[in-house]
Amino acid sequence: MRRTGALAIALALALAVIGPGLATAQGPRIEARAWALIDARTGAVLVSHAGKRHLPIASTTKLMTAYVALHELPLDRIVSAAPYQAEYGESLLGLRPGQRISVRDLLYGLILRSGNDAAYDLARAAAGSEARFVAQMNRYAAALGLADTHYANPIGLDQRGNYSSARDLATLTQRLLRTPAFARIAAARSAVLRSVKPRRRITTINELLRMAPWVTGVKTGHTFGALYVLVGSGRRKGVELISVAIGAPTDEDRFADNIALLDYGFALYHRRRPIRAGAALADPSIRYAGGRLPLRAARSVAVGIRPDQHLTVVVRAPQEVEGPIGRGAALGRATVLVDGLRAARVPLRAARTLPKASIVDRLRSFLDSDWIPVVIAACVILLGAILLRRLSR
Repeated sequence: MRRTGALAIALALALAVIGPGLATAQGPRIEARAWALIDARTGAVLVSHAGKRHLPIASTTKLMTAYVALHELPLDRIVSAAPYQAEYGESLLGLRPGQRISVRDLLYGLILRSGNDAAYDLARAAAGSEARFVAQMNRYAAALGLADTHYANPIGLDQRGNYSSARDLATLTQRLLRTPAFARIAAARSAVLRSVKPRRRITTINELLRMAPWVTGVKTGHTFGALYVLVGSGRRKGVELISVAIGAPTDEDRFADNIALLDYGFALYHRRRPIRAGAALADPSIRYAGGRLPLRAARSVAVGIRPDQHLTVVVRAPQEVEGPIGRGAALGRATVLVDGLRAARVPLRAARTLPKASIVDRLRSFLDSDWIPVVIAACVILLGAILLRRLSR
């Protein structure tokens, strides 16, 4: 009995020493306090640890700042930078009070440089004050179903009531990446701020974007309370994954954690090419002239699927077409579904030019139609009725 108790104590001490870096049976070795990996296409959680734990998230708070700004402000709107009292060590875009800048450029400064002044200006532009903007952030979080998230500021400074979870951060990022404007910003290694005078080029502080060519984002964060935080994303094998690491002990660990998560996730998928460019996926009949018009896929589609997923292709195209139709005209579409969710959509284009039907074609079509016997029978009946009426007179 004593030996069993001693073994249990020794095991507990060993686990305490190893800490969060313990490798799980279902995932890679991760050093962060909490982490998650999801399929950006479906939202399926591939692996996670303490995924719903409430933790400070540092500047990944700015992901919700960007989400609200994208919904409340036009990208081309010009705003004036307000005075911002920064504390020592804060990340800044470096705006002068009164400097005019577009919402688009503020978003680049928010994501690439993690500019706290950019977050402050977006908040004031969208809601009039920081307090009202934070209320908007929490309303959007509730609408998105982020049950483990609450905001106290738009920047990510350590403050009571400003927290999220690895799962919630992944879900929010999934929604953001569906917005093409944000996806471009998140994947940018550098950007030129064109609305400011003189123009400025800024570069990203997200080193994950330089670690692999397939990385597509997203956002770093660091405070004393949150430690090192990183939301990453990548596209390989026709699938996009989102990784989150909260509370990594070092700057290097957060990048290594995200690369390890993404590599682990991509290894679960194999690449399939259900549609190839130029493949004839439909052949509607040609009205009047006869024959068929092949409709070909405009481009190839490659998707990544796991062994437990089901892939289908749904083709929607007309049953019959009539000229004139130009070569390459879009006349339908093919949709690739993974587990019933749309993964890609491709237009179907006419394989050749189809001229307008001639009078001869129309007449031949009419004579060949099934209506001819009906019309003849109707004429015979009508003539017979006329003859009977005259005879009766």
